[in-house]
Amino acid sequence: MIKPTAVKNTNSSLTSILNDLNLLVVLPLLLSCLTGAAFAQETPRSLAEMDRRFSEIRHLDLKYAPGKTPTREEWTARSVKLREQILAASGLLPMPPKGPLNAQIFARLDRGSYTIEKVYFESLPGFHVTGNLYRPKEPKGKVPAVLCPHGHWNYGRLENSHLNSTSGRAANFAMQGYVAFTYDMVGYGDIGPISHRFSYGHREGNDRESLWSVNLLGLQLWNSMRAIDLLQSLPEVDGEQISVTGESGGGTQTFLITAVDDRIKATGPVNMISYVMQGGSLCENAPNLRIDTENVEIGALAAPRPMIMVSATGDWTVNTWLEEYPTIRSYYRLFNADERLTTIQINAPHNYNKDSREAVYTWFAKWFLGRQDLTTLNERNWGVLTTTDQLVFYGRTRPTGELDEAGLIRQMIESHQRELKQAFDAGLEKYRAVFGSTYRQSILATYPNGKELKMTEMETVQPVFKGTTGTTRGIALSRPHVGDIVRAYQTTPTRAANGSAVTLIIDPLPAALRLDPETVQMRDSLVKDGRNVVVVKVFPGERQIPVDYKFFTTYNRTDAALRVQDILTALAWTKSQFPESPVDLVGNGEAGLWVLLARGLAPEVDRAIVDVAGFSNGSDDDFVARLPIPGLRRAGDFTTAVSLAGPTRLLIHQTGNRFSASGLQQVYQAAGKPSNLTVETGRVSVADRLIWLKR
Repeated sequence: MIKPTAVKNTNSSLTSILNDLNLLVVLPLLLSCLTGAAFAQETPRSLAEMDRRFSEIRHLDLKYAPGKTPTREEWTARSVKLREQILAASGLLPMPPKGPLNAQIFARLDRGSYTIEKVYFESLPGFHVTGNLYRPKEPKGKVPAVLCPHGHWNYGRLENSHLNSTSGRAANFAMQGYVAFTYDMVGYGDIGPISHRFSYGHREGNDRESLWSVNLLGLQLWNSMRAIDLLQSLPEVDGEQISVTGESGGGTQTFLITAVDDRIKATGPVNMISYVMQGGSLCENAPNLRIDTENVEIGALAAPRPMIMVSATGDWTVNTWLEEYPTIRSYYRLFNADERLTTIQINAPHNYNKDSREAVYTWFAKWFLGRQDLTTLNERNWGVLTTTDQLVFYGRTRPTGELDEAGLIRQMIESHQRELKQAFDAGLEKYRAVFGSTYRQSILATYPNGKELKMTEMETVQPVFKGTTGTTRGIALSRPHVGDIVRAYQTTPTRAANGSAVTLIIDPLPAALRLDPETVQMRDSLVKDGRNVVVVKVFPGERQIPVDYKFFTTYNRTDAALRVQDILTALAWTKSQFPESPVDLVGNGEAGLWVLLARGLAPEVDRAIVDVAGFSNGSDDDFVARLPIPGLRRAGDFTTAVSLAGPTRLLIHQTGNRFSASGLQQVYQAAGKPSNLTVETGRVSVADRLIWLKR
């Protein structure tokens, strides 16, 4: 759970958590009665302080720093994952089906050396993108085209001031020989029924739309893709010579569309790529977008395509010459493409002013117009364009059947549901291929190399039993260069049974030291039978987030996702310690849900017992309340997890009348192993679970 707080100092809020944890240490005898073990010498305070996930809360105004530049081979692999991450966060992995644009182009005005027309098209059924086409008066053969997304100016694409003129930019491109398209951000200009607060819930926390990867950033990125489709449909446009340039929020759109759409051949992000500010608008943030990354690395995905980085002395790009540009240049050097990257800084506040525009004209002309002279390509007077010249629906009836925000969200979710069903109906192999990446990008957890994990023994832990059945040691596991801590207790039987499985039990209680009674009962019985048992305490959560940290899930994994990662980490370590033994995985109580998700990202486990604790997998509300992982529903949640895990033995219980196992049963049926899945509506007793494990 994420708890907002007004406390600015995260260390002080961490201290309050640690003090609460320390209360448990002074009650070892009581804990012994509760858990069957007294882990009297463990030091939870120091362990929690070691776990960076409590103290390192990332946000849009955090000062990021460049890492080590990868090799070309490393970057090639990394770039694939980054593009998938951007697309998944945007709800575009897999790519939704493209319907007809039904483009309407009308009201052509002859401006002497260029023309301007009004345009609208359907990027989604019932949702229209609006803008203006600027064309050269007499194009000679096929000509290049340029997308012109705008920033958060008061008048959007209609802005015409000394700091920015979107129409002036487009008109000059047209006079130079390009087809230019200026289009509205959602909620600006002619967009109409949909506001710039579309699907705003993730700004403050978790919401239903986040589960389905429905957000404003994704909608705008999709609009840009469909705008490219529009440009490529025009007979005079050379579809292999399309560029993009925009400022501020339009700069974010510029480097994002460049990152994920190879049809963009050159790019000009203006006043945006920065280590110190990642973008504060809804249209610049989406859940999971910047986890383990930031704008400079995303901007580097443009390499080796030509790019000009325009910065200003009066905003967050003031240090571009010294920091962001050198970093991105190091990525261009991987492709021997230094000459394809340039930068310029304008002495001005946040802008896309005449000097900035002329720098972009000059750079683009080198790559699209064959102009080798890099002296400034001066801007020409484009005349006066009135708002009535540009507004698409001025004096015109809006299209029938337009959706409002609720209707558009509903349609987008229903479309994602159809995509899941169609992929599933196409067969298990197709389903895995289509939604496997989506699932992995939703959880953003990895199965580590168990031999590379750092293992630290905790202080002496008292024996589990009064007799001589077995002994327990406390361990803390950490992944290299991550700084996370997974607390576990390994119990070794006095007399180990030959060839027996190792059982990994995920305890549902995140509080330090205390174990769930069912965990204790299962552990005790298994150890008496000569089995090795590892009990895992996953991430406890309860991070304290300052109230002014918006878009938490854009930059940080949720507690539920971190718990899935901890299970994978513990499983990898267990397999490395017992390479010849099968490993069983047990999730009691709420931990059963985490286990079911983790199982889809791990090598095959021999058997798994999952308590779904009456979870309703058909209810978005249950996911928001109990399993708030962005994109999880879009990725197919438990059905996809089970399809990726392989049809090994699986017992699911406490489904009640809320958890539908039909999708899981179909997966096992399709894999030819229906008998390997056992589903019980009620709670299976600990004794019967043990019998099932020991068969």
